[in-house]
Amino acid sequence: MNDVTTRREVVAARGIKVTFGAVKALDGADLVIHAGECVGLVGHNGAGKSTIVNVINGGLAPHAGEVRYGGDGSQRGISTARAGGVRCVFQELSLCPNLTVNENARIMHAELKGWNWRTKALALVERQLQDIFPGHGIDCDSTVDDLSIAERQMVEIAISFAGIHEKPKLVVLDEPTSSLDAGLAAQLMAYIRRFVGDGGSVLLISHILREILSTSDRIVVMKDGRVVVDRAASEFSTRGLVEAMGSVVRENEWQRTAVKRDRAPVLSLPPRRGHGLAFDAHHGEMVGLAGLGGHGQTETLLDLYLSRNGNWWPARRRDIAFVAGDRSLNGTFPLWSILKNLSIASLGDLSSRSIVDREREDLLGSNWKKRIEIRTPDMGNRILSLSGGNQQKVLFARALATTAEIVLMDDPMRGVDVGTKQEVYDILRSEAAGGRTFVWYSTEMDEICLCDRVYVFREGVIVAELVGDEITEKNVLETSFSGGDVA
Repeated sequence: MNDVTTRREVVAARGIKVTFGAVKALDGADLVIHAGECVGLVGHNGAGKSTIVNVINGGLAPHAGEVRYGGDGSQRGISTARAGGVRCVFQELSLCPNLTVNENARIMHAELKGWNWRTKALALVERQLQDIFPGHGIDCDSTVDDLSIAERQMVEIAISFAGIHEKPKLVVLDEPTSSLDAGLAAQLMAYIRRFVGDGGSVLLISHILREILSTSDRIVVMKDGRVVVDRAASEFSTRGLVEAMGSVVRENEWQRTAVKRDRAPVLSLPPRRGHGLAFDAHHGEMVGLAGLGGHGQTETLLDLYLSRNGNWWPARRRDIAFVAGDRSLNGTFPLWSILKNLSIASLGDLSSRSIVDREREDLLGSNWKKRIEIRTPDMGNRILSLSGGNQQKVLFARALATTAEIVLMDDPMRGVDVGTKQEVYDILRSEAAGGRTFVWYSTEMDEICLCDRVYVFREGVIVAELVGDEITEKNVLETSFSGGDVA
C-alpha cells in the first residue's frame, strides 16, 4: 500500500459537538479515517463512541463541526454517507426480524433489482458469508427471527461488507464479536485484515482489547465526548490502553472457591438428550458454560431456570434470576425508564399491600446507579437513552438487586467496558463468597477463567468438566473440538 493511498481521507469528522439537553455527548471530537487502515475506537460506556458513529453515518447532525466524505463536505445525511461508501454494523442489530436474510440484503442494497433479485441477493450474501465465516452453515432463505443472535450478527456483518458493483470504502463495526465465539471472532479479524490490505477501511469498536490491539493499525481513545489519545496500535500494550481509557489495571486477586459439597447441589440437570455429563451447581459456586457458540449453553440456562421456577411468570419472592443475552429482544422494556427496567424484578420486595414504595424504589435505583456506574443524569430517563453497554449494566443490576440465591447469566457483559467489568467481577466474587450461586455463559475466555468450575459443550451436550487450574483457554478449545464422542 503506497503512502498516497494510505493517507487518502475516506471520512473526516472535525470539531464535532453534539448535546442532548444538558449532556455533552460529543465535545469537539476529531476522528479521521484513511483508506487502507483499521482504526480501533475504544472508551468507557458513554464516552461518545456510538454518537460519533451516528454522526459519521449521517444519522445524526452535529451541532458544531464538519464531516467530509472523500474530502467533500458540501452535503451530509445518510444518503451522502452511503454514497461515500460508509456502511455500519451497529451493536443493536438492525435487521428486520420478520424478513428473510436475502430480503434484508435487498433493503441494504437497493441495486438488487429485477424479476430475479432474490436469486442475486441469495448469491451475494452466501458468497460474502463464506468469505468471512467459512463453514458458517446459515440458511439464507431463513427468516431472521429464526436465527440465533450470533447468526444474526454474522449476517449483518456480511451484508455490510458485500458489494454488488464495488466494495464499501468504510465499514464501521460496533462490538462486532459481542455474540461470537472465539473461532468466529478470529475469522472476522482475519477478514478485516484482508479487507484493509485491499485498500478498504474499518472503524472497529470493541471492549475486547486483544482484538483492538491485534487488528488495528491505529487506536483512538475517547473519554467524556472527546478524543484523548490517537496513536499507532504498535505503541500500546493492554495495560497502557486500559490506563489511557482512565481505568486502573488490577491484577487478579481473587481465589477460586473450594466449595464444600457436603450437601445437595442447588441446581442440577441430567445429561442432555441422555448423553454426555450431568450438570450440577453448588451453594456459593461460580459455574461457567463454555464451548463454541450455539452448542446448547443458552438452552441449558433456560432449562435450569424452568427446572427451578416452573414458568416465566413473576413471583413475589424469587429464588432464581436470569440475565438475558439479547437485551433488545429479551432484556429491556424500551418504553420504560431506566429505574423501572432495573426495579421490575424487585417489586415484590419493594411493595407493601401490592403498592410499590416509591422511596425504596428510588433508593434501589440510586444505589445501583452508583455501584455499577450507570452513565445517566436521571434514572427517570428512558432506557434507550443509554448506550448499549449501559443498558447491559441495568440488566445486570436488575438481577443482582433481587434476593435470588441463584443467578443465571447469558453472556451478560456484552458491550461493557473494561473498567466496569473489573468492578462487576469484584461484585460477583463478593456475592459468591456470601453464598450466591452463579451459572455463567460467556463468549469471552477471560470471564470463563474466573469461574470455579466450567462445563464445556459440544453439539448440544456437556462433553467435559474443568475444575480449578484446569480452566485454561487451551483446555477449553481442545475439549470444544475433541471432547469425546457425542451421539
